[in-house]
Amino acid sequence: MTKTKIKPVMNLPDEYEVFDFSNGYDPEVMTRFVQSGGWGVGGYSEKRQNMYLAPQYENRRNIHMGIDVWAAAGEPVFAPISGEVAYLANHEQQGNYGGTLVLKHTLKGKIYFALYGHLSPESISHLKPGLKVEAGEKVGELGAEEENGNWPPHLHYQISIEDPGEADMPGVVSDEELEEALKHYPDPRILLGEIY
Repeated sequence: MTKTKIKPVMNLPDEYEVFDFSNGYDPEVMTRFVQSGGWGVGGYSEKRQNMYLAPQYENRRNIHMGIDVWAAAGEPVFAPISGEVAYLANHEQQGNYGGTLVLKHTLKGKIYFALYGHLSPESISHLKPGLKVEAGEKVGELGAEEENGNWPPHLHYQISIEDPGEADMPGVVSDEELEEALKHYPDPRILLGEIY
């Protein structure tokens, strides 16, 4: 049996910041950070204070179910292993994902659905559900703030063990939803590797 070689989802440099938003978040600081060429990673299952203030979060959904990679708009994102395009959407609502892609992968006999949020809608416009992608293939680019839900540019990467049925997954959940969410949305380092 051949071992699946997992490719990087982004071109992370050798050195980058690992952020902890459990004590707060400042969007202006993050915007300046990525505009200056900074790279950073934000964690999985992290309870984040004062970050999810758009109405749909009801000021209670604040536990992060993906991993973020912060970088400049236009940075490419890649498929870590071969798979196929499952779903595409553009979630334009304030605080939402903007351009969104879900790829379906099989790894060690298990099926995973991987969501890429905050992409440039233009960068994924050539993709169609059912299209096969190869490991390491470019599948999109990070979107600018005005097209990715008004977030400083970053990739929200989340995996699900169940078919989400659309290009969407709850990127943050409440305390009451956490136990169930952890069963459905495992740690994305299964496909990202140990990036922190």
